[in-house]
Amino acid sequence: MSRFAFFDLDGTLADRQSALSDALTCLCRSRALCSDAERWLRIELADRATVNDFARLRDAFGLEASATDLWQEYVDLMSAAVTCRPEVLEGLARLRAAAWKIGIITNGAGDIQRAKLARTGLASLVDGVAVSGDLEIRKPDLRLFELAASRCGVSLADGGWMIGDNPAGDIGGGHQAGLRTIWLRGRPWPDGLPAAHHVVDDVTDAITILLNETE
Repeated sequence: MSRFAFFDLDGTLADRQSALSDALTCLCRSRALCSDAERWLRIELADRATVNDFARLRDAFGLEASATDLWQEYVDLMSAAVTCRPEVLEGLARLRAAAWKIGIITNGAGDIQRAKLARTGLASLVDGVAVSGDLEIRKPDLRLFELAASRCGVSLADGGWMIGDNPAGDIGGGHQAGLRTIWLRGRPWPDGLPAAHHVVDDVTDAITILLNETE
């Protein structure tokens, strides 16, 4: 088994939900948005966000600011609010010290995902990143996994790991890519989806499993 592991970003390595709440609170205050606009944003951006969402916001509530300006402010606020716990960063550093290759496969817009990686310190701990917005495809599309492997200098054929919280995107996608999988429990598990190889409550538990494979 090759020593490489792909991680999901939002909800796995980084806490998107807390960051989203903080960022939207700041954005709505900065732009003096009404409570209806704030509710709209919290619903529409619950799972993902793009500049098109802010174009729709602008149209729906007659805002003067451009969609591009609103999006850029949101990106800046999200990247400032997102966090990755020190023990997660330390675990990834231990993996790299044990000669593991580490990749991140994430759904989302390229600019905001890379801003999160830079802000949290994750960018310096990974060998390659594949962002769905760069290819306009989303997990579980095999092409994202192939791109991540290429950027990490590894081959899916060698066998590795996929770790994430999304059953279909991360675990289903990992299975399709021929990888072993570790699921961070929380979301409902779809009927008919093959079980993950391991189930954990925290990404640090997944890192421990990988380190034990090294020994």
